[in-house]
Order: sequence, then structure tokens, then C-alpha cells
Amino acid sequence: MADSADVTPAVNSLPSGKGEQGEGGGGSEMNAGGGLTDAQTEVLERCLHTLRHAKNDSHTLAALLLITRLCPANQLDKPTLRRIFEAVSLTLPARLLVTAVRGNDHSGLPPHELLSLGTALLAALSTDPDMASHPQLLTTIPLVLGILANGPVSQQHREQNQVGETGQSPDSKVQSAESANTQSNPASVTESEGKTSKKKDGDGSEVNKESTSQENTLSSKVDEAMAADCYQILTAVCALPRGPDQLLNRGAIPALCRAVEQNQTFSQEKGLALLGCLLSGKMKDKVWSKHPVELLSLLIRLSNDFCQARDQTRLNMCAQLVQFLPPVGGLAESEELKGVVARVWGALRPMVQAKLTPRDIGPVLVLSACLLDLCGWDLVGPPKFCCLLVNRACVEVRMGLEEPPGNELNPELQHTLTGCYRIMEAAIEQACCLGASQTTAPPQTSIASLSLQQSRQVLRVLEEAFSALVYHLQQVDPSRYADPFIFATFRSLCSWLAEETSCLKEEVTGLLPFLIGYSRSHLQGESPEQGLSDWMTKMSVREERETWTGKEPLRYLLPALCHLSAEEGPRKVLLTLDAPALLVDFLSQCWTSLKGKSGASSTRDPSMETACSALLNFTVTEPERVRKDPCFRTLEVLLSEALPVLVHKPSLLVLAANYCTLGLMMGRLKSAPSGSVEASQRRFFSTALRFLRSALVSGSGPDPVKVSLSWEESWDEAAELWRLGLQALGGCVRAQPWITAVVREEGWLKHTLAMLSQCSALPDQHTQEALEEALCAMADQCPVCKKEIGDMMRNGKGALSCMRNLKKSVGVK
Repeated sequence: MADSADVTPAVNSLPSGKGEQGEGGGGSEMNAGGGLTDAQTEVLERCLHTLRHAKNDSHTLAALLLITRLCPANQLDKPTLRRIFEAVSLTLPARLLVTAVRGNDHSGLPPHELLSLGTALLAALSTDPDMASHPQLLTTIPLVLGILANGPVSQQHREQNQVGETGQSPDSKVQSAESANTQSNPASVTESEGKTSKKKDGDGSEVNKESTSQENTLSSKVDEAMAADCYQILTAVCALPRGPDQLLNRGAIPALCRAVEQNQTFSQEKGLALLGCLLSGKMKDKVWSKHPVELLSLLIRLSNDFCQARDQTRLNMCAQLVQFLPPVGGLAESEELKGVVARVWGALRPMVQAKLTPRDIGPVLVLSACLLDLCGWDLVGPPKFCCLLVNRACVEVRMGLEEPPGNELNPELQHTLTGCYRIMEAAIEQACCLGASQTTAPPQTSIASLSLQQSRQVLRVLEEAFSALVYHLQQVDPSRYADPFIFATFRSLCSWLAEETSCLKEEVTGLLPFLIGYSRSHLQGESPEQGLSDWMTKMSVREERETWTGKEPLRYLLPALCHLSAEEGPRKVLLTLDAPALLVDFLSQCWTSLKGKSGASSTRDPSMETACSALLNFTVTEPERVRKDPCFRTLEVLLSEALPVLVHKPSLLVLAANYCTLGLMMGRLKSAPSGSVEASQRRFFSTALRFLRSALVSGSGPDPVKVSLSWEESWDEAAELWRLGLQALGGCVRAQPWITAVVREEGWLKHTLAMLSQCSALPDQHTQEALEEALCAMADQCPVCKKEIGDMMRNGKGALSCMRNLKKSVGVK
């Protein structure tokens, strides 16, 4: 860079991100203004010509200096700025940074001024999104991060120190911005500066380096102009569609954490804000998994600042601290994290107990909700405080939702209420169990230590708060179905209904048209989903940080539908709303998604099992509806297709048991076909018989029957379904006698009789009754089956000899 010294004033005159509009953001406003005079335009064109045909950096810098002095930035429109940027290109600022880092003695400018000039140019260029996404600019990101993390201490100076200490010269082959980064790693820890040290010069004599250390100390702090430019560059890149990934891949997290740790210029104002952006939404899990040490260290620092802050400052820090909490489950067992959470709860307790305005209590409750997500109730505090926390959340919900219809809730209040919902849900999960029956096990959490009276008080305030949710949802028009806050409110009410449907029964029954309509609208894609999808990825509380598919509302409602479909009043309302058809549609969509996955990725989906339970309730209580409603025919086809696949997926055994039992329960309501049997129906019954037969096995001797290895792990959940399936099989045989032929063909009868005659006992009385009922039906409907059963029973061996009703059916005394 020959003759660069002639244009050193340009360092302080370049159009940059801070420009003439103020620190950090003016660059994007440079097109505002009244335009240029003819004389200015002529000068500008000559300068642009010089920029395009400059023979060296001195010509380029001189032209830039002239533009900045004669054509103020606020008079340049975007097209003109774009022409300037294209003429300068990204090569010059990148070269300036590399030269400064390498410490080239022939540059003509001090390293600090090279850095200042390079960052100023990059900041100005980054105001154009196309420039900000240019690969050449992106390669300078590690250098920019290095400046913020380590300060603008010249690499040349460090290398001189290394030569003085080791007598070896470091590698100086730096050909690009990226290779330069290997010498100024943002995450590297620089040597302590500001200390007096003595080193030997070339002739071996000791030289006092105190003055040099002082210079390093002064230069290790980034000046405000350079820091503003650096953050302008990073912020512009972060705003790009793939910007966060670009920053993460170039070491942004360690560098920014170090900048905050070193309390570098603007690190608190801009560095933390940028880190907060990188830790938001879907990026949070990825970033924490990649940099847990740096982020936990940062969280400890911020939590200490939070705990030491005074009242108003601490209130202002609540929202910030939420951003830096790890994702749920990532560091759940970390003792350091538990220590952080415990300290923060200690600082939050007096804030929850204080008389705060609704505006001030909001961030406190949101932070409390996030801490509950991380570590549950263990670290919250004594039972009395737990009650107070729940009460404050419920009060805020009632005050916020019991407004007259038509009053819109502002975004800040919606965010507060969403946090309150999570506190209420966490409380209902504990308090309902405790209120139903006092467990003899020792309490594991503070809220589990509540007395029965305290639990009842908590349930009472929760009931009042959930009543407010019902009131609010009653006012919701279908045009608001895409509102994320409506989904949050819906989900919270469903969490209450999943545990408690006896309270507010009339109000909930009256709300069923909304609950079903809302779920159906999203399941069938009738509501715009993008807003909900974006919102769910940004939420702090754990239930919301998922990928939106449209099935979520119904998934949350399913446990309540299971309860409500068992009660006559709500069930009649559900039938008028075609709830069975909604459930069948849900199962169809889930099955389409499931069958497209490989065996390794076929994970259990409890919501499908819950949907089957609700449909079972309708099948048992509403036989005429099952016979006439076309949706049950659709369900029959689905089960016939799915069961033969599910029986070969061990991880989905409980779902297979649900499908098998549901299909058999529906089959007992059908009459025998007048013509030939459908192939799909024959396939279903063949598969069901093989599946039911696989549950129990007997040994070679007269030992009790055992649950098979394939069923053993899931037996607690599947046993009742298996027994109900056998009873339903008996009903199918009575309604459709043709099934007895399949029973014999599949070997179910032969296998079962052999097992019962050989074993000494069955697992329990209920299992014996279920098997006996199925065998009685076969004996009644099939003479061949009756003879086979009778022949085995006359031998009088094993558990078979204990079945008295079966003896009567086959005429054996």
C-alpha cells in the first residue's frame, strides 16, 4: 500500500454504519436527503471513475475521501451508494484488515488505523444486503470477531514478543482473510497485559517492557467508532436469511462471549443483543449443544449481575436473562446450572412478594416460568412461596382475560400471560395428583410438600383462572384462529381439562363447539399456519418450542376428549360436532406420516393411542352411530391397512394393541356379510389373531403362563387392551360366524388350547375370563371348534380345567 500515509484523514471520514446518522445504524439511512447539486454530481462521477480505474490503494482512498467531504452521506440515494460500493469492492477493506493483523511494516499506516479504515468500509458496504451476503465479506467475519473479542492489538506486536521469548519467528504466510483468522482466533485467550515484565533483547541484555505493556493495555480496548462498525457488520449479516448460521460457523459465540467477559466496548449493549438473536428460536438447541461451556460461563456471569443488581435494574434484566437460559433438558443434570437457577430464584422471591405494577410483574413471571421449565419445582422455594407464585400468575390471567369483549390484548400482556399459563400448568400437574390422593411417598418437590388445605387453595385459584380462559375463548371468532395467543390459551385450557373435567363442566361443554372447530380448522389447514409456526420457534416456554404441523391443537385436546366422550352429556354434544370424524381424520394423517418413515425412525406417538381410546368410548357407548356413520367405515379400512404393518414394529406395540382392539370392537357390531368376505377384512382378522396369540407363552412343563418377551416391556399398558380385544373377538365370532374358520386356519384355537392344557395357571383372573369368553363364543358358533375344545377339556389338565363356563358350553362335566 504505497503512499497510504497521504490519505490518513480518510479513516475518520468514510461513510459507515454509524455515519452521520448516529452510532451503529446510520448506514441504512444514507439514501435519505435532498439529492446532489450539479457540481456535486460532476465531482461524484469523476470520483467514481477514479475508483473504477484506481491503480493503487492511495488513489482509491483519495477518491473516497473526496466523496465523503464534497458529497455528504445524507444526500446520496441508494443507487448512488450502490455504485460507490461496487466501485470500491470488498477487496480493499478485506486487505486492510489482513494487513493490520499481519503487522506489515510497509503498509504506510499504523495497524490501528488500518483496522479502523477497513471496518469503516465494511460497515458501509454491509448496509446493502447483497454486499452483506457476499462471500468476500463473510470471510472477514472471523477478523471482525477477533477485534471485538481481543481488542485491536496488532499481531505484529505479539509476534515480536514471541520472537523475544522463544527466538522463533511465527508463520507469517497469510494469504486471505480466513487464513489471517488462524492467527487471531476470536476464542483465543491473549496474554495478560498491563504487567511489567523484563525480557532480553537481541544482544542478551534485559530490557524493561513496562511501557510496551501499557501500550498494549491501552490498545486492547476497542474504540467506540471501530466497535460500532464491527457490530454494524455482524448485525447486517445476522439479518440475512442464513445470517445466524454464517456467524455461528465463523466462531461468533466464543468471540462474543469473550467480548462480554472482557467488558469490551459496546459488548453489553450490542454484544449481548447479538448473542440474544443467535440464541433465539430454533438456533438455541444447536448453539447450546455446540458451545455449552462458553454459554454456561456467560449465564453464570449474567445471573450474578442479576442477583447483585438493585431493584429496578434487576427488573429490567429479567427479559434479558430469559434469552440466555439453556434449552429444556440440555443441561438438566448440571450442578452448575442448578446453582444458577437456585441463585436466581433467591433474587426472584422478593420480587414476586413485592407490590409490583402489572407492567413490572410480567417479566418476573415469564422468567419464573422459564426456570420452572428448566428445573421444575425443586429449587423454587418453600411451599408458601410456591402457592404465592401460582396465585400471582392466576391473578394476572384473570385481570388480563376478564376484559370486556372487543378489548385487544397488547403483545406485552400476551407474552406475560403465556408465561403465567406455564406456571399454572406446572402447578396443575402437581396439585391435582396431590389433591386426589395424598401419596405415602416422601415429597420430591416444594409444591409436593403442600398441605391438603394448601393444595385445595391452589386448585381453587387455578379453577378461577381457567374459568377466565374459558370466558376469553368464548369470544374468539374463527378469523382469529391463526392468532398465536389464541393457541397458547387453548393449549393451557387443554392441560387443565386433561387432568380435571369435573370442574367447570357446563362451561366446558358449552365451549366444545369452539374447541372442536378450532382443532378441525388447523388439522384441515383452513387457518394460516405460518404465524403460528414462527411463533412456536421463538417461544421461551418449552411446550411452544416445537415445529408446527397443524395437528398440535387436537393433540392437546385429545386427553380431554377421552374423558368427555365417556360422559353422556358432553358425548352427545361431541356427536353433533362430528368429533368421531375429526379423530379418524387425525389418525389417517398420522398414519400417512408414520408409514413413510423407516423402522428406526418409527417412534411412538401417544396422541394416536389417545385418539383410539376416545374412539373406543364412542364404539362402546354409541353402537348405532358406529354402524351408520361413514367415518367408521373409513376407520375400518385404515385399521385393515395399518395393523399388518404395525405388528412388525416392536416400538409401536401399544399402538398396534389399540388398533387391534378398536377394529375388533367395531367388528362385533357388524352383521355377517351376505356375499363373500372382503379380502381386507379377512387380512385384518388374520393379523389380529396372530397378534393376540403372541402375547402369552408357556414353557415345556406345567408352569404358569408367562408374558412373551415381545410384550413384556409394554404389558402394563397393553394388558387391558389385550383382554378387551379377546372379549371383542368373542363378540365378532357371534356376530360373524365366518370368523371361526379364520380362527382355526391361523392356529389360534389349537395354540390356545395347548397352552391352557399344559400350564398350571394364567397371569391373573381377568386374563382367564377373557380367554374363556372367546372360547365360549367359538364353541357356540362352530361345531368343529366345540368338538376340539371338548376333547381337550375331557383330559382335565392345566388351567383349561378351571373354566367352568366353557365346560357348560361344550357339555363337559
